[in-house]
Amino acid sequence: MPTINLVKEIAKIAKADLFARDPHSHSPLTGRFIGRPYYLDYATARLLVADAWKRDAGGLPQGAFLLAYYDAEDSVREAVLLRVLNPAPLPTDSDVISSMVEYYKDNLKMSGKGAQLDTYTRYEFSFSGLECRTLGTFYEDDHGNFAFGADVENFFSAHNYSVIKPNPETLETIVNFREGEVAGGPADIRLGRVRYSSTVRFGEQADDVPVYVTARDFLGTRTALFGMTRTGKSNTVKKIIQATVAMSDTAPQKLADVKKTTTNPAELLDPFTKDLMPKYPVGQLIFDVNGEYANQNLQDAGTAISDIYEARTTRYSVIEKPGFKVMKVNFFRDIESGFELIRSYLGAETGDYVKSFLAVDLTKPDDYSTNRSAQTRYDRKVAVYLCCLARAGFDVPKGLKIDFDANVDVNRLFQDGSENLKAGLKPEVAIDWWETIWSVYGDASCFQDYKRKHGHEWADDDLKALLAVLTKRKVPGGAANVSGYVKLRPIADRHTSTVGKAFEQDIIDELRVGNIVIVDLSQGAPDLQSLYSERICRHIFTDAMQRFISNSPNNFIQFYFEEAHNLFPKKDDNDLAQIYNRIAKEGAKLQLGLAYATQEVSSISSNILKNTQNWFIAHLNNQDEIKELRKYYDFADFSESLVRFSAKSDKGFVRMKAYSNPFVVPVQVDRFAAA
Repeated sequence: MPTINLVKEIAKIAKADLFARDPHSHSPLTGRFIGRPYYLDYATARLLVADAWKRDAGGLPQGAFLLAYYDAEDSVREAVLLRVLNPAPLPTDSDVISSMVEYYKDNLKMSGKGAQLDTYTRYEFSFSGLECRTLGTFYEDDHGNFAFGADVENFFSAHNYSVIKPNPETLETIVNFREGEVAGGPADIRLGRVRYSSTVRFGEQADDVPVYVTARDFLGTRTALFGMTRTGKSNTVKKIIQATVAMSDTAPQKLADVKKTTTNPAELLDPFTKDLMPKYPVGQLIFDVNGEYANQNLQDAGTAISDIYEARTTRYSVIEKPGFKVMKVNFFRDIESGFELIRSYLGAETGDYVKSFLAVDLTKPDDYSTNRSAQTRYDRKVAVYLCCLARAGFDVPKGLKIDFDANVDVNRLFQDGSENLKAGLKPEVAIDWWETIWSVYGDASCFQDYKRKHGHEWADDDLKALLAVLTKRKVPGGAANVSGYVKLRPIADRHTSTVGKAFEQDIIDELRVGNIVIVDLSQGAPDLQSLYSERICRHIFTDAMQRFISNSPNNFIQFYFEEAHNLFPKKDDNDLAQIYNRIAKEGAKLQLGLAYATQEVSSISSNILKNTQNWFIAHLNNQDEIKELRKYYDFADFSESLVRFSAKSDKGFVRMKAYSNPFVVPVQVDRFAAA
């Protein structure tokens, strides 16, 4: 493995010298001449091209990269990068069209063998105009390093430039350029090859120009994959997962090797990103709405993530099945985790008593062991909560006793008051005890005396909210006219009587050591899918935030969402407390990355879209989606080609804007295979 200094030196060198010229003709050696500009400004170039030049260059497809060289001085080492957009009008077009029409009227043969055009006319007809986008400038800086600026610092009269279509070596340098990095270096993985058009008549004869991505682009950033069903989004996600696994496995060793050879802290910077190397293995979490990652299927053909990375993959499911851990909580033991699930499930309820119930604080007080009053009030709330669970049909652990405390006068309200509350009551007895207390709470003198003596009620607001659910009575002694504990029954199947850590903590522990976790949501109802994904994300976010504020190590964790429209907030949802919006806006500092795949740009919250750095766009079949996409980066240049699609040949054909790439690159993504 090269030392860090050697890697830095290598990173200064591109795969092709974009400024190399023929010593005899002084023409660029980096491609085939295709024309000269007749108009050039900071954003647009218009070129004069000829049929012969286009044919010699292998065609000029829409979206192709071109280089415009300043010819007036050989010492100027810079080239303006252009992208082909559309035909452009020439001043002579009207005359040429008039002449063509006259020849058509005379029914003269104008092309091929036996053409009846004179040489001069044929020459004039062969010229046309080409409009290009000005993407930026490749240049050599003051230190002799190869650099790119995403604009044009200055331009001269258009006649000073000649334009070439890059050869394969030069094109590889262009599409893989990242400041100070070698294309295809050790931080990269091949994503696919350059592809300009759906039609590949010329492309089939062209060299395979590889396109690389670096996993560092995806760590802690937001990545979007848009395209109609069956256009290769999942295949691209697998390539990203593969790149991340490769970096996760090598980064800690790289860091260890560097530490052995340097005492300079600056040497610990990643030479490919000018950022700190990942010091810890990267955890990856896949929310699998359709079950295509968690389960083998015909389309995988041996490429299932769970099979390829079996030793480091743990699968979770909402139901019991072989090879999976089930995502259930012991509600009677994991009080806070269980209640959070209930909160998530009932979050859309509008009833006042339900809102009061969901607002109850079941967090154990910090002074629980030293403050008798706080301990007593907390134990009472937990006791009523457990009674609610038992009454709602949750499987009660064998031998469960519900213990709490109450003074003698209150205890006497239940039968003869002989129950030993601290020793614990059987659930059915505890339910009767609390029902009795609530039925007389408004009238019994002991409660009135308690309030006069202590200045507050015996039952606080939280306890009252819990008793309303347990008894179905919103007020003491009132009619049982609300659903109460019945609302908890649909979530009873999320309870397990087994012991062990809550599944959320299990998942966090797996991710912290760099494993892959696949959460199979395919057999869950939509509300359960949302419930589990939100809950897991919130726990990971909270854990990362606690580590951040306590200055504890935080490894990178990557989230992957298939069919993200089922889980993410909609386009006009601006609730910044929503967990996915929070990850999008705050995840970078917590080293949380987010990758999401779906069919429609318009189905995703604008808060997430505006914070997305990596984009992979396949086929979109309507102008509404194109209109949304045009707002971001330079995707407007591809608005027409993205609507066209050949179901047979265009799978995996995407337009990619990676975080470290300064412009969009059209790519045919390779089929995923085990490394």
